[in-house]
Amino acid sequence: MTTLNQTPLYNLHLELGARMVPFAGYQMPVHYRKGTLHEHRHCRNYAGFFDISHMGQYLILGDSAASELEKLTPSDITGLAPYQQRYTVLTNDNGGIIDDIVATRLTSWLMVIVNAACKDKDFEHFKVHLTDRCHFKELNDQALFALQGPAAIAVIQKFSTTAAGLSFMHACEAEIHDVKCTISRSGYTGEDGFEISVASEQAERLARLLLAQETVEAVGLGARDSLRLEAGLCLYGHELDETITPVEAGLRWLVKKGHTTFPGAGRILAQLRQGTEKSRVGLLVESKIPVREGCIITNETGDAIGHVTSGGFSPSLGRPIAMAMLHNPAPDAGSILYARVRDHQVPVTLTELPFIPHRYKR
Repeated sequence: MTTLNQTPLYNLHLELGARMVPFAGYQMPVHYRKGTLHEHRHCRNYAGFFDISHMGQYLILGDSAASELEKLTPSDITGLAPYQQRYTVLTNDNGGIIDDIVATRLTSWLMVIVNAACKDKDFEHFKVHLTDRCHFKELNDQALFALQGPAAIAVIQKFSTTAAGLSFMHACEAEIHDVKCTISRSGYTGEDGFEISVASEQAERLARLLLAQETVEAVGLGARDSLRLEAGLCLYGHELDETITPVEAGLRWLVKKGHTTFPGAGRILAQLRQGTEKSRVGLLVESKIPVREGCIITNETGDAIGHVTSGGFSPSLGRPIAMAMLHNPAPDAGSILYARVRDHQVPVTLTELPFIPHRYKR
């Protein structure tokens, strides 16, 4: 029997009434006493506190850190200014996505955050491909939180005017009540918000301080997923995997112009020029029947043209929604398609992403 890891906030989650579930090798809160629907709406209207300490945090140290990482991604890493962040992907030799990551330039080194389920393979990937011109270090003694929603800025303003002054995808070193943190204005809900990296021994103290604020409530994995789905954001293992390229996933914007030496560049650059065989789309479900991952999507004549990658109920829209990978040429936005759900042919309308507008502070 596999022993599950615990984040530094495990006991606090239990105190808050969390329902704990196994996730990526950790015991994580799926929701708290008021449930996923309440938590989702609270984040959209006020501020949600998320424990994301299960994710991997690494440092790549040395003057060549940026150029070394850029060799492993399609993105511009060397062009990052100090304390600027970049969302990007690690690609394999066929252009597929090993993982999606966030890199932050901190003076002469990089901080990299990776997905929890990919930590081991990412670690091996870095170990094999980074040269001895830089030094790679796991931050196993750091916790990671997210504070997301329209009230997040007012909360952060109470504790750090420097952090409150950040624009989207920028970071700073700051102190919150004498607790040293690295704070970025970022997140994966579509809302304005912040992510906070802090030493594990200070994690519970800082979490309690943030949760004591009137507008802040704890949010579990359930609402974290419905929030990112509404925002049309990819999830590794669903819209992203080692067979899907960033162009197919709708992430062509992260490819640096003129960058030709990253893994899988031949395939990815050809897709930028010539198009792809499949593409990610949004679907509005014209039924109360949820359309889940794996459902086959058909056209009006019953031909299979793709499959659902993520699906669920949208609290903001009051209806089920989904994302899917469709064979190209995909129908135009507004087209009616069908999802096979057991014995039902559920009508769905192809729509542009995101389902709700992003509210990042640019």
